[in-house]
Amino acid sequence: MSMTGRERLLTAIHNGKPDRLPCLIHAWVDYHLKTYMKGMDQFQAYECIGMDPVIYIVPNYIYNDKDYKNWKVDYRELGIDPDGNHLWERVITTPDGVLTEKGSYNEYTSWTTEFIIKNEQDFEIWNKYVPLPERVDWGPVREAKRKVGDRGIVRGSVFDFGQGSPWQTFTGFLYGTEKAIMACFDQPDWVHYVLDSLLKKKLSVLGRSDALEYDLVESGGGGGSSTVISPRLHREFCLPYDQVQHAAIHEYGVKIVYHLCGGVMPMLELVAENGADGLETMTPPSMGGNCDLAEAKRRVGGKLFLIGGFDQNAGFEQGNPKLIREMVFKLHSCCPDGGYICAPSDQFFHGSVENLRAFADACRECVY
Repeated sequence: MSMTGRERLLTAIHNGKPDRLPCLIHAWVDYHLKTYMKGMDQFQAYECIGMDPVIYIVPNYIYNDKDYKNWKVDYRELGIDPDGNHLWERVITTPDGVLTEKGSYNEYTSWTTEFIIKNEQDFEIWNKYVPLPERVDWGPVREAKRKVGDRGIVRGSVFDFGQGSPWQTFTGFLYGTEKAIMACFDQPDWVHYVLDSLLKKKLSVLGRSDALEYDLVESGGGGGSSTVISPRLHREFCLPYDQVQHAAIHEYGVKIVYHLCGGVMPMLELVAENGADGLETMTPPSMGGNCDLAEAKRRVGGKLFLIGGFDQNAGFEQGNPKLIREMVFKLHSCCPDGGYICAPSDQFFHGSVENLRAFADACRECVY
C-alpha cells in the first residue's frame, strides 16, 4: 500500500519499514538554491525535483529589550580580503568588560576566525550577560507544517548558541576546537562547568516553550565525531549532557536525530546510549568519514534509525543519473529492513537538477 510522504518519513524515523526508501536533502544551502535552482525556496526545490519535502526552519525567539541593556552589540564590516572573503567583527560591551569575535563569509558559507571566549574570565562575562529568549513563537514552524501537509515533515534544533549539543557549541562557536580539547586535559572541571552552564541555558529556553512543534529534532554536531575527538572524550564531555537534553526533548514526544558529520563508527554505541532515536550523516570514507553503513545497521540498527550515507561530491557534483542510481541501490541494500532515510552526507553546494531528480527517482525505485 502506498504511503504519503509524511507517513513514509515518520515510519523511517520510528525505525520502521515504509513502502519505499525515503530520502531528504540536508539543509538546502542558499548558494545551491540560487545557482542551480533558479532562486527557488526549499519548498519549491523539493517540488521541482520530485522529493518528499523535509523542511528546515526555526521558530521566532522573543527577547526582552531590558536584557540587551547589559549586552550592547557593535557589528562592523571590515572589508574584503585578497581572496574575496568578507570580514566582520562583533564587539559586545557589558558592565564587566568587552567581548570580541571575528569572522568571514563568502558566497558559500561563513566561519569564525576569532572566538568570543578566550579565557575563563570571558566565559564568566558571557555566561552572566548573554541574553536568552523569554518566549518561543512556534508560528513559523506551524505554518511550515501546514504548508507541507501530508507530503513531508518539518525538522530543526531546539534553542542553542551554535549547534545542537553543548560540546559542539563550545568547540565550534564559542571557544575553538583545539583549545577545547586541550582544556579537557588541563582544565576538565572548568570544561564541565561550561558545558553544564550551556545545557542549563538551553533547557531553560526549552522550558519556556508551550510546545515543541518539530517532527524531528537535531542534536549533536560535527565536533563530537571520531575524526575530532576520541570515544573517551565523547563519553566524558558529550554523553552526560546529551542524555539530559534528550530526556527533556522526549518529554515533548518528539524524535531526535544525533548529527555526527565525520567519523561515526567508534561512536555508534555511544549514540545509542545517549538517548537519541537516530544518527546522521553516515559520512563515507570517500568524503572524509569512516561510515560502513551495513556494519552500522548491524551494530545499532535495532536502536537507531539512520540518515545519510550518500556521497554528494561523487553523485550530485561529479556523477550522472546512472551512477547515482547505482549508489542509491547500494545504500538501500545495506538497510533491507527499513529504519533508513537516504540523504547526502551533510550540506552540498553543487549538483544539477538532473542529478538531484535522478537521486529522487532512484529512491522511489527502492521498494521494500
